[in-house]
Amino acid sequence: MLTLNWYYRSFAGSSRWLATAAAPAEPSSTPLSSDPRLVKIVDDISGLTLLQAADLVTLLKSRLNIQEIAMPSAAPAPAAVAEAPLEQEKPKEKTVFNVKLESFDAASKPKVIREVKAMIPNLTLIDAKKFVESLPKILKENVAKDDAEKLKRVFTDLGGVVVLE
Repeated sequence: MLTLNWYYRSFAGSSRWLATAAAPAEPSSTPLSSDPRLVKIVDDISGLTLLQAADLVTLLKSRLNIQEIAMPSAAPAPAAVAEAPLEQEKPKEKTVFNVKLESFDAASKPKVIREVKAMIPNLTLIDAKKFVESLPKILKENVAKDDAEKLKRVFTDLGGVVVLE
């Protein structure tokens, strides 16, 4: 109980946790406005704490009936409308594939397991067996076309059915 009393005496009445007042603004030698009322308002606002400035903004919004609006985010400029191309564009040929092992011949299961283990570096023999037994599964993702065709050829030669997605 002694600790709590010390806490309340030390910190409860303290306003140290509030924002402190800004350093007094030095009057600029060339004010932007020649109206002394505006210069005085700017000096007064400069002396406010952040909490007081936030309260001031809230009061001004309510008194002047200013509604909150969402600021638009910076969006890229709209692209210029391209003229209709004279030739129709051919659909681009896919260059990256996922190699998926669908099934395999039961007689070639040990060969398929060995090939999967060799293809995936950190796979143990038991993990490779579980992988092969839980088909269909993706062997490799985002493989170049040439490499995907090589993998398909290897597993097809072993008696597997491979699909390139």
